[in-house]
Amino acid sequence: LWPNYSSENSSAEYVVSIVCMVNEKYREAVPAWEPFKNKPENFEYFFKQVMDLILNEEVPLQQRTILIIFMDHCYNSLEIDVVRSQVQRTVSLAMWQNLLPAKLRQELKKSGKLRKAWKSILKKDSKLNAETKTRNDFDRSFLQTAMNKFCKMIACKELDKCTVEYCQWFLGLIIDLDSCLPTRRWFNTVLSDCHLVVRCMKSTLYENDDVFTQLTKTLQMYTSFEVNDLTGEQLSKQEMMSAHYERMSHFQRCAFSKFPKLKKFALGSIAQLDQRKPLERWLQELDMVELLKLCEELNIKTSSDDQETVMEMIVSFHERRPSQLDAINELPLYPTEQVLWDDNLTKTEKYNMDGCLALPKLNLQFLTLHDYLLRNYNLFRLESAYEIRQDIEDAVYRTRPWKAEDGSCIFKGWARMALPIQAFNVVEVAKPNIGEAYPSQVRADITITTNISRNTREEWENLRKHDICFLLAVHPLKSDQTFSKKSKLPFTEKFNVLVLWLDTNQYQADMQSVVKEGHPDPYESLNLIVRRKPKENNFKAVLATIRGLMNTQCVVPEWLHDVLLGYGLVRLIMLQWGQQINSLDWNDTFLSFSHLRESFPKHKVIEVEADNEVVPPFKLHFNREESEIKVTSHIIPNRGPYRHNAPRRNAIKFTPTQIEAIRSGMQPGLTMVVGPPGTGKTDVAVQIISNLYHNFPEQRTLIVTHSNQALNQLFEKIMQLDIDERHLLRLGHGEGQLETEKDFSRYGRVNFVLAKRIELLEEVGKLQSSLGVPGDVSYTCETASHFFLYQILSRWEKYERNVLQSKSLDIVKSEFPFNEFFIRAMPLFSNTDFDKNWEIAQGCFRYIRNIFTQLEEFRAFELLRSGLDRSRYLLVKSAKIIAMTCTHAALKRQDLTEYGFKYDNILMEESAQILEIETFIPLLLQNPMDGYNRLKRWIMIGDHHQLPPVIKNLAFQKFSNMEQSLFARLVRLGVPTVQLDAQGRARPSICDLYRWRYKKLGDLPHILANNEYQSFNPGLVHDFQLINVEDYMGVGESEPNPFFYQNLAEAEYCVSLFMYMRLLGYSANEITILTTYNGQKLLLRDVVRQRCGDNPLGWPSKITTVDRFQGQQNNYIILSLVRTKHVGHLRDVRRLIVAMSRARLGLYAFARVSLFSNCFELSPAFRQLMSRPMSLGIVVGEKYPPQKLRSPENQHITITDMTHMHRYVYDM
Repeated sequence: LWPNYSSENSSAEYVVSIVCMVNEKYREAVPAWEPFKNKPENFEYFFKQVMDLILNEEVPLQQRTILIIFMDHCYNSLEIDVVRSQVQRTVSLAMWQNLLPAKLRQELKKSGKLRKAWKSILKKDSKLNAETKTRNDFDRSFLQTAMNKFCKMIACKELDKCTVEYCQWFLGLIIDLDSCLPTRRWFNTVLSDCHLVVRCMKSTLYENDDVFTQLTKTLQMYTSFEVNDLTGEQLSKQEMMSAHYERMSHFQRCAFSKFPKLKKFALGSIAQLDQRKPLERWLQELDMVELLKLCEELNIKTSSDDQETVMEMIVSFHERRPSQLDAINELPLYPTEQVLWDDNLTKTEKYNMDGCLALPKLNLQFLTLHDYLLRNYNLFRLESAYEIRQDIEDAVYRTRPWKAEDGSCIFKGWARMALPIQAFNVVEVAKPNIGEAYPSQVRADITITTNISRNTREEWENLRKHDICFLLAVHPLKSDQTFSKKSKLPFTEKFNVLVLWLDTNQYQADMQSVVKEGHPDPYESLNLIVRRKPKENNFKAVLATIRGLMNTQCVVPEWLHDVLLGYGLVRLIMLQWGQQINSLDWNDTFLSFSHLRESFPKHKVIEVEADNEVVPPFKLHFNREESEIKVTSHIIPNRGPYRHNAPRRNAIKFTPTQIEAIRSGMQPGLTMVVGPPGTGKTDVAVQIISNLYHNFPEQRTLIVTHSNQALNQLFEKIMQLDIDERHLLRLGHGEGQLETEKDFSRYGRVNFVLAKRIELLEEVGKLQSSLGVPGDVSYTCETASHFFLYQILSRWEKYERNVLQSKSLDIVKSEFPFNEFFIRAMPLFSNTDFDKNWEIAQGCFRYIRNIFTQLEEFRAFELLRSGLDRSRYLLVKSAKIIAMTCTHAALKRQDLTEYGFKYDNILMEESAQILEIETFIPLLLQNPMDGYNRLKRWIMIGDHHQLPPVIKNLAFQKFSNMEQSLFARLVRLGVPTVQLDAQGRARPSICDLYRWRYKKLGDLPHILANNEYQSFNPGLVHDFQLINVEDYMGVGESEPNPFFYQNLAEAEYCVSLFMYMRLLGYSANEITILTTYNGQKLLLRDVVRQRCGDNPLGWPSKITTVDRFQGQQNNYIILSLVRTKHVGHLRDVRRLIVAMSRARLGLYAFARVSLFSNCFELSPAFRQLMSRPMSLGIVVGEKYPPQKLRSPENQHITITDMTHMHRYVYDM
């Protein structure tokens, strides 16, 4: 549509059609602005047409709703140049021409810069021709006019469904404008002047529509948000109070001078007058004429409003606003039954962008850190409530409660995660703490039956302190002995469910409802206890962490603060440029001098010591212009005479782009690395960590990843480099998956230190014996340190003095004081070179000194007796590289800050898969020093072209954009990134399936040279193939439960191919079966269990979903795309990229080709897939392992369908 658009053929229908396409692309989460960026010249006229249509009351309301949704997308896409240029015309300082003259003068008084800018606007306008001036006036008054029309609309008593929908979307647009600083800066003043919130609250729609009511409350919160609209600075509680007192003082002065009826009000204390009721009481003293005069004095714009509305305008402007933070602190962290089964949450369950919701959005920019945390807190709380509700409903369904004749509840079923309660007693209600209104502690005893299976009983017995369980009072409303999940009645009509926890806030609220409102005591009717999987049950700790951050003065590093909120990008770049470290030791990054030259093709590399052969490791010095690099080679000092003393070295030949990423990571500031599949993201991360460890030994580095698997991969590679393992620490519960016998957990490291201490003291004992020194110097670290000082150091200094004075080779050998100690390493010295032998002697002393250095570090472990104290000391003082998942960081933030945990650098892997708030929390795991955050570097590594964080609720995922990671948001904002451009995972032909998604993605040399990638796949004609699967017995996809998609034909076909490959000799560990839906995953497992479970073919390495397999790979991937009616969520190109990039040597996708081939977003990959035959091609007579050349005599067979494949496999 867009390529053919022009101002000549631009009918209203044509414009609306284009808008519908953009809205649909947003709904499907695919890029929407590419056509406009390719042809931007007509967008200005198009945008004006959209605005004209919105204001045209003759256009059907349904179409205007579509146009409002489009405008919302425009205002939320300020990073798109062509969109921003038009949007800025409607929200600028010039829109203040719509204010009352007195109000305008009042606002301009706030800043000299404003007055100067306003004069400049007036001067420019005076020189414009009539046509341009008319266009400018239209743009500047567009939002004002739209709001006026909206106010007239909601003033009607009866509204149809289309009008309600329009009003909801319009209010959503206004909220988005007011919650983003670039648009709020000028718009909020016009919005306040329009009194939109008051008019919404006085409308009938406010009383009758829950969504509209919630949206109005949200807008009310943002109109008075704690932020300076002009500067963007967060206002403190004191500053907000000062502004409130200034408004009230102005009100009192006006009342005193112009309104005799309000004399007493004018002389009263503000603290007694600034509540709603006193204000209303005093304003009732005035008639309508006096109220209008008062509004004129207070610069409050009124039109044809009634007396009640005018009073509300004055009251809402002057009343004391409640603190958002106090309201949040009073909320229970656990969701109540009102939250779990709230209509607004229920509406989100099957949401498909077909209506507006009263939910916060994670857009491109935020007002303040408080706004940032508040939105994330509310969304995380609702997402947690949604997941909890699903688990509770599932548990209750499985227990099959029904109503007995005596009215009691009997549980006829069984649930692994729920047990009936035999007895429940509240045994302690502790007194409130000083200054609090709720009990400090509520304790209860609960009795449950253990007459269950052994495994289930063990799970219940393994409940630990602080594990969260849920107490339910379940009362079926109908006698229904055949109750099942398939029953047509909704859940809330089958049961009267009351979900309660002994949360102190909640307990206080429950008891108040019993005493004041006469409700029955809910704790007497509890009859079911429900638990959740520990991995999914951490919501309370995360919510408490976010709330704790909101209650503390968050000190984000100054250089990051504005960027996190979506501003200050230029300032960040300039700041980082000014902090560049010109000279750094690159350690073992380069394998040779030629590798160094290749790594900097745009620089002139100069050898400082050209006389000698330049060998790694290198120190590089960059000049300010970055045109030259001065290279200095240095020798790592000898560390001892034994083979294990030699440093471990990097063996990877990094590409120039990888070197650029490593260089950026070594410099202070923010580094973002985009790593396409197989481009060595982990290797780059490990090298950055190693270089920081050696360049800045006093600094500590925190590693954060999304999954335990990624963390373990990092740790396994870190251990291969020259990093002392005593400085490594792994927090969390995933260290058991490490493929090493070493334990890097806190207590594992404590045990390592204690064992190492004993080992080193034994070495001290041997050293003492070799020197013939009497006494027990190896008893403790303290005695050992005295031994070193008085016996070792004195001997060495004497020996060193003699050697340096004589420069004699014989003295180096003959007077060396520790010959006997190094008897196992004999002969130590050669007969050739003095310098070489002297270096060996120094290396031996370094070896000895390192023993005592380590013992000095371990000395604290002798003084600290408990394992807890030792582990805390290890975390806070000893470890230099600390690793954890983002979830662990969110759970343990309070503990870490209390311990005094400190770090200087953060490296985040899988950044594009981590929730926005879970990315933010690790930045604040330490308390500030003197008001400053000591964080120096933040390295983020990820790929926003692959799948984002997993959000189960569609409304939170799509409408609230909760799936947007901080990494993806920063990329959208234009933060500079380094994109790795060479992959070493897949065959070039397989890589072509996703290569098109990246700006530049080549292949590493070993891909072209390695026999593994040059050999064919035995028994299969192609290395990748798309196989068409038609209906089996008239059935394609099926949906036994909502969103639970299965396809039996594809499942059988996939398993048949797996069996065929196993019969040819392929290893089961090299094959993974993937699918795009959970339902198909379970079906595939059932088929494999049926076909292969009891025979030697066995199971493939994994059968899982594409989403779960992100970050992993295997040699051969069998992929089932399931759908035959609609493309489904594979239309999200990010999911396609993950699916195509998991295979190294072979990819075989089973799908309904006619469906997927017509999807525009998938066409770049499917064109290549469809370039080969779409029937499976196999080769007779070939066996595993693969060969480089294929015999021309082997017969090729084309498999026609799934049944043909079945017969062929069973005939083998």
